[in-house]
Amino acid sequence: MVSDSGDKWVDTVAVEREGFHIKVPDTWWEFDIRPETREEGIRRLVRERVRASPQLAEHSEVIASFLRRQAKEARESGAAWIGCMADTFGGKVPVTASMTVSLLDARTSTGAALSTDPRAIAGQLKEITARREGDPWRRVSTVEIPEVGTVARTEGVEDIRYRQDPRPIRVVLSQTFIPVPGSANRVALVAGSSHMVELADSFLDVFDAVASTFRFV
Repeated sequence: MVSDSGDKWVDTVAVEREGFHIKVPDTWWEFDIRPETREEGIRRLVRERVRASPQLAEHSEVIASFLRRQAKEARESGAAWIGCMADTFGGKVPVTASMTVSLLDARTSTGAALSTDPRAIAGQLKEITARREGDPWRRVSTVEIPEVGTVARTEGVEDIRYRQDPRPIRVVLSQTFIPVPGSANRVALVAGSSHMVELADSFLDVFDAVASTFRFV
């Protein structure tokens, strides 16, 4: 994975699912999100990572809890793929993030079909302006993905609610809406989030870099 300037950031691994592939940093976690297999998969991954990076040991339960929540949310939302990162900042503070790919019908809140034209999608998305420092914010734009074309995107710091927890959680959030070729209203939603809002700019760069590797196959 490289930055716009051509500098190498990290080694990547290609992940392929039916209909698409995407490249993610090779240190990210990937596991089966089916309810009957995910618990053992998460426990195995945590054990393996702790053996490789002993500094994660004291945070193993926090990391496992994060992975469980992300896997459950991804499953319930119909995600086709999820990738997670879990590390520590300075060996003390757990740092986590996740990205998902979901194949969705583009529809309004009332169920009416939407155009998948990127500018039409962007026009349906609302920007949020922070009134004070620390307030949530969101910007809406269209960006270019090589071999894919123009897509709509939101990115910012937002308050979201997970299905299993009604309380809002403030996260760094990026959502890229990619029209599915040959479909009237299907889109691939590539979404990245992290609770580390202090590192918003860095995570938005990472989410952009990963989303930019998305290709239909």
